[in-house]
Amino acid sequence: MGRSKTDILQGMLDMLVLKTLADEPLHGYGIAQRLRSLSDDRLQVPQGSLYPAVHRLENRGFVRGEWAASPTGREAKYYRLTAKGRRELESQVEAWRDLSLVIGAVLGPS
Repeated sequence: MGRSKTDILQGMLDMLVLKTLADEPLHGYGIAQRLRSLSDDRLQVPQGSLYPAVHRLENRGFVRGEWAASPTGREAKYYRLTAKGRRELESQVEAWRDLSLVIGAVLGPS
């Protein structure tokens, strides 16, 4: 049986979250909105997948969360990429690019 888009996304979600946080700290909803925006609304990550990924990255020391007031005035936890997270992102992006080349070679021209 083939893998669904959700299964494939789950394997890439950590890298996508790290990439999203590379430019600025964001809260969970902001991460989801940025992913939607960057993908022209083709990538919609449900909260049930996003928050476990963010917490996993936080537990591994790749992101750090800090509570702060959001533009609406409500408190929100903003996540920031750590130096360790930047190194992990670089490693994952390099691995992804290598894998993409290999898969492209196997699939051949379309």
